[in-house]
Amino acid sequence: MPTPDAPSPRLDLRHGTERTFVHLLVNHGVVNVLNYTVWFALTFWVFLATRSVFATGMIAGIFVVATAATGIWFGSLVDGHHKRTVLQGSAVASFLVYGLCLGLYLLTPAEEFADVASWQLWAFIVLLMGGVIAGNPRGIALPTLVTLLVPADRRDRANGLLGTVGGVSMLVTSVISGVLVAAGGMLWVLVLALVVLVAAVVHLATVHVPETRVPSTGDAGPAVGGVDLRGTWRLVRSVPGLVPLIAFSCFNNFIAGGFMALMDAYGLSLVSVQAWGLLWGGLSALMVVGGLLVARVGLGARPVRVLLVVNVASWAVTFAFPLVSSVVTLTVAMAVFMLLMPFAEAAEQTVLQRVVPYERQGRVFGFAQSVEQAASPVTAFLVGPLTQFVVVPFMTDGAGADAIGGWFGTGQARAIALVFVVTGFLGVVATLVALCSPQYRSLSASFSRSRDVAPV
Repeated sequence: MPTPDAPSPRLDLRHGTERTFVHLLVNHGVVNVLNYTVWFALTFWVFLATRSVFATGMIAGIFVVATAATGIWFGSLVDGHHKRTVLQGSAVASFLVYGLCLGLYLLTPAEEFADVASWQLWAFIVLLMGGVIAGNPRGIALPTLVTLLVPADRRDRANGLLGTVGGVSMLVTSVISGVLVAAGGMLWVLVLALVVLVAAVVHLATVHVPETRVPSTGDAGPAVGGVDLRGTWRLVRSVPGLVPLIAFSCFNNFIAGGFMALMDAYGLSLVSVQAWGLLWGGLSALMVVGGLLVARVGLGARPVRVLLVVNVASWAVTFAFPLVSSVVTLTVAMAVFMLLMPFAEAAEQTVLQRVVPYERQGRVFGFAQSVEQAASPVTAFLVGPLTQFVVVPFMTDGAGADAIGGWFGTGQARAIALVFVVTGFLGVVATLVALCSPQYRSLSASFSRSRDVAPV
């Protein structure tokens, strides 16, 4: 058995269960591309049709609220069913919702979608985001499949491949979303969505996942479809430092909600929709590189430290880039962010896979997702209106413009930049506090003491 400081073995993706994992990873990646494409395209399309920062903020808010509200239930579904069944059911649900949205899109006059007060526009947005959310159980199931299919000493590398797939998803999505919206609004986006989902369901039907049983009531909590919140919370509390880790991620997402809600509006104020899509495509390629680096070198023996150090660097560039109104500084900062993101995600997944029993991992991953996302709606829902009605006037002809407008700039784009500076500063401070805390040391010790989790 390797020593704690020795590098983990390489993945063998051509044989056995690791080959099965690759098939599932590719299938998930294809569907992930589809769902990201729908989400990105909807944001682009709504902003171009309405020119409303409020509307794009609401789209982001809908996503984070629904993710927070459904994570625990989706985690219960993952633990209570065969993982392949969850993947298939998720794809079928998205297909049905996107089909309904296509009908609504074709039957609604175009001028209704240009009015931010139109009920047809908001019905379309809510339904379409429902289809995106229906894909979330896949994201919860994939880390548990790493535990099921990949030997314990190389799971950090497999988690790096999850980050690579996320990067590929954003890379492809960013390019095709802008192109499809420019070519035909949401029509071709929805047509592509339906075709891709059919192909994914057919492919997954040919993949055998060696999962002999699902947990029973006795070893996993409530019956199939139930939500064992009390038991999951008891388990999370039993791991020293795990609650503070989730709380840290929750606060991180609290301040990231504003960043997410305003980024597209900021980028589209600097470049065209086609250029913005292509730029995000290029930046997302670095997320692929980051994931491949994790898959090649692993995370070492201290993944909790990796998680926090990466967050310090990410928030530092978020604080710095908006100081100058330039697509160049935006590109450099987002390049650093994208390169480091897979390290943070793989570190958190590796810790949970090590300290949480397999039969409850779906629930814990879902619980973490719900709690971590719970704070984002506050900023995602509030930051759009606050920016539009408070910060923009403040930085256009108000006190902010008088005080710093001479060097910082004025107007809507610089108002958004000011919000980014504040969120980046808060992120750096919060991460440094976490890195110096006794809870960080407790979780690191828990990870070192835990025996590798193996499926039952």
